[in-house]
Amino acid sequence: MLARLASVRNWIFDLDNTLYPHDARLFEQVDRRITGYIARLLQVERDEAYRIQKGYFHTRGTTLAGLMADHGVDPYEYLADVHDIEMDVLEENAPLAAAIARLPGRKIIFTNADAPYAGKVLTRLGLGETFEAIHDVHAAAYRPKPDPGAYWNLCEAYGLDPVESLFVDDMARNLKPAKDIGMATVWVDNGSEQAEESDRVFVDFTTRDITHWLHEILEEA
Repeated sequence: MLARLASVRNWIFDLDNTLYPHDARLFEQVDRRITGYIARLLQVERDEAYRIQKGYFHTRGTTLAGLMADHGVDPYEYLADVHDIEMDVLEENAPLAAAIARLPGRKIIFTNADAPYAGKVLTRLGLGETFEAIHDVHAAAYRPKPDPGAYWNLCEAYGLDPVESLFVDDMARNLKPAKDIGMATVWVDNGSEQAEESDRVFVDFTTRDITHWLHEILEEA
């Protein structure tokens, strides 16, 4: 495994359900707030709001992208609302912080959320000082993963060579554009992605626990 990672100089991580366990259920709080936001915005019942929400997610990458395009929603107001959640389900993960600190090269968060929310999550996990930068949905010009443009935007923003980069995400669909431009890919298969099985030839490594996987590769070094 280590030989395949020898060229990695840039370690890029998704945030939600990747750096903390899916069974923490943190993002379920966000999901419910998104449904409520749509119900209020469009004056529809929650079942219909949920249908709209997931339709945008599957066709536009994020619910926000669809709401911006079709309803002119202000992204800052929307994100402040849906990210107004309790973080007490998260616990500090010192082993993960130690593992990431040992990785050679740069470390960056690449998320479809916004930086204020990401910062709160990272602080709660004990990772507040771990990453060089948070590349959020605003920095991506509202072109969310898995839009291929989001990945080029990331590379251009930080001068990253994709061939020297590795991307970790809990959603396999977000790994294909990364692989297409030359990145190594790690799928955190922890049950968060509710999608049909497909031929995931674009996934280089699969793990259920990113902390365990990082310690495993570091032990081989």
